[in-house]
Amino acid sequence: MSIDDAYQILYIGVLIVFAVLIGIMLIRACVGPRITDRILSINMLGTMVICSIAILSRMLEEAWLLDVALIYAMLSFVAVLMLAVMYIPSREMREKYRHEAKRKLHRSLKSNQKKKGRRA
Repeated sequence: MSIDDAYQILYIGVLIVFAVLIGIMLIRACVGPRITDRILSINMLGTMVICSIAILSRMLEEAWLLDVALIYAMLSFVAVLMLAVMYIPSREMREKYRHEAKRKLHRSLKSNQKKKGRRA
């Protein structure tokens, strides 16, 4: 067994591990309980795909695949950034939601107290 054969086995093993992890991240992206979990899993998915492309580049000895990996990295970064901007509210919106939730809670508490007062 030469060193090249050992590297081929290593590359194939790492690609199999990445394929399993990519599958897990796809499940996490679909099932994730919060939007932040889904965005993070999409970011991790992009990173693992970039690493897989880089390993394939080395394994197949094709330098142009590294260019593809770099372009994919830029696209993945922009996509995750846009998802974060669109789905994670800004500080002002969080304060607005918090204020509205407090008002609704206050109203429901008042209505419950009125109902109890009527029963007594």
